[in-house]
Amino acid sequence: MDAWQSIDDLIVQRRILQAMQAIREAEGCSLHRAIDVFAERYELLRRTRPDDFTVSSEEYGRGVYT
Repeated sequence: MDAWQSIDDLIVQRRILQAMQAIREAEGCSLHRAIDVFAERYELLRRTRPDDFTVSSEEYGRGVYT
């Protein structure tokens, strides 16, 4: 399994902080850049894998503070 497949799975599973950490490791980037990459990837996954998400987009990030 490649890094992006693992990251996508973390995003879909709502494991946001682990996904951010994995993005930083895969891209060697800052936290600010990882947040941007996460947001782009999240939107892509919502469009291409909508049935994989178990919560609405409004509920998805609730309780997570970065």
